[in-house]
Amino acid sequence: MKLAIATLLATSAAAFTISPASRATTSLQVSEIELGATEPLGVFDPLGWLETEPEAFERRRAVERKHGRVAMAAVVGTI
Repeated sequence: MKLAIATLLATSAAAFTISPASRATTSLQVSEIELGATEPLGVFDPLGWLETEPEAFERRRAVERKHGRVAMAAVVGTI
């Protein structure tokens, strides 16, 4: 029993030690129009709204982000 308690204390104390900070640098250069684009296919637009109605496409994209945020908040239970 004492061994189990000592092991528990040692492992929980290790969780609060300072870990060496290693900064990873990334250079992400993504334009707003390329969000959601996959590498071999490009932007997924099967109906061609991006070329015919770019304003409506941007509005639909903004509405989709809003609905996604509301759904994430609903999952957390803040609504």
